[in-house]
Amino acid sequence: MIKNKITIAGSGGQGALSMGQMIAYAGLKEGLEATWLPSYGAEMRGGTANCSVIISEVEIPYPIVTEPDYCIVMNLPSLLKFESIVRPGGILIINSSMIPEKATREDLSVFYVPADEIAEEEKNPRGANMVLLGVYITIAGSIKEESIAAIIDKTFTGSKARFAESNKQLVTRGIEYGKNI
Repeated sequence: MIKNKITIAGSGGQGALSMGQMIAYAGLKEGLEATWLPSYGAEMRGGTANCSVIISEVEIPYPIVTEPDYCIVMNLPSLLKFESIVRPGGILIINSSMIPEKATREDLSVFYVPADEIAEEEKNPRGANMVLLGVYITIAGSIKEESIAAIIDKTFTGSKARFAESNKQLVTRGIEYGKNI
């Protein structure tokens, strides 16, 4: 059974692709099948970036997500581009810090998360993606916080190791926020 089909989108540098990669790696760590397919815009930082992620209990026949169960959007262009493709009854997680507009579809469950503000509170202004990841963990219930923590420890090494604990804390803050929305 396919557990989750996910689209994550934002501008280059917001961490949409790394968030998707962490979800895929966490799924693999938990013994699931997983795919991660990134798509970059013309520029890197500041350009558009999105990815398709699938985590499944069975073999995944096709890695492209055309009707995601979950869509996480980090900026307004991503909301405008991807809201329409979420399957009816699906879930849309919006970084309300960067997106002042509301979703237009009434057949979705929509969660507005002030991810940038939460990241600022933790003194990690580039960690909004980790907050959104924590909210996803709570809402989807398909991967464990412990798996993400292990992936963060493997990802943030060397000169970036000093960011590991802060990013794990932001995931925890996102999980807590997700429990209360």
